[in-house]
Amino acid sequence: MLRLIDARTGEPVDASLARRGLTCVEAHVPALDPTALRVLLVADVLVRALELGGTPVWGLLSGERDRAEIRAAAVALGVRPFEDRHDAGAGLGERQVIHVVGEGGVNPDGVCVAVAPASDGPGTPIGDDPAVLRLALLSRRRGDPARVDTQALDEARDTLARWRRAVADWARRPSRPVPEEVRGELRAAWEDDLDVLAVLRVLRHVAGDPDLPDGARFETYAYADRLLGLELTRDLGAPA
Repeated sequence: MLRLIDARTGEPVDASLARRGLTCVEAHVPALDPTALRVLLVADVLVRALELGGTPVWGLLSGERDRAEIRAAAVALGVRPFEDRHDAGAGLGERQVIHVVGEGGVNPDGVCVAVAPASDGPGTPIGDDPAVLRLALLSRRRGDPARVDTQALDEARDTLARWRRAVADWARRPSRPVPEEVRGELRAAWEDDLDVLAVLRVLRHVAGDPDLPDGARFETYAYADRLLGLELTRDLGAPA
């Protein structure tokens, strides 16, 4: 079961109710800026992790400014659609609410996941692949400030290109299931306070493990991408 460190208490809490009740993930985004994008991304990954664990999830967006711009930026970043907070109705029964907030911002009652500030550097265009920015942000621990500069984007772009080429190549080999040990390592990583960095480390190990068949590598990356949302299978069928 996914457990998170509550930023208000410093204590671990279960991200879903024991009886598989509804979990609401509410992203608090006061206005559009790099930190807002990071909050949205963490909320999106949290929703994906809960869904992978079989938990019913409802994503909510809270904020008063730049609503249209925030939604457009979220779509570009591959974030699942979140409903407006004021549209959330009553009568849904027992539910867990998890607030994803920027550090030093709002402090709502309930379980909080805090996200450190993000900033961009001058002249750091993302290009036509928003997954580059997504990986650049995911490659930083959410509790550490993130500067999305040219170096960070270049590193993310190179990693994405390398992984997508590898995934497309592995897909040409006979399919093999995700090894249970690897599946367990991935789930243990994201269920431990949504440790995305540990997930990325598992993928790097899988890519270099000579004992794994290519078909198993492909299925592992496709499975992990259900959490990461990096479109790692985008280049399937492209010329070798």
